[in-house]
Amino acid sequence: MVDNPFAKLGLERAIGLRWTLRDIQARRLKMSPVSDEDLRVLTELGLIEEREEGPVLTQAGTAVLNGIQNCENNPMQSRN
Repeated sequence: MVDNPFAKLGLERAIGLRWTLRDIQARRLKMSPVSDEDLRVLTELGLIEEREEGPVLTQAGTAVLNGIQNCENNPMQSRN
């Protein structure tokens, strides 16, 4: 399982970065421009990489969006 890369961030910041990952995955960057700071953080976390066509998700970024994470360390997953 992948540890939560957003564990050290606040809940609002983590939620915002997850939405940014979704926008990158769906190629909605013209409709929802991504800030340079968000790109920097996501790159440092290893969740995206820059390519000629723009930012793309890494395998880790895809895993985060697919919910392949340790639930104990993920404040964004509901607990049953």
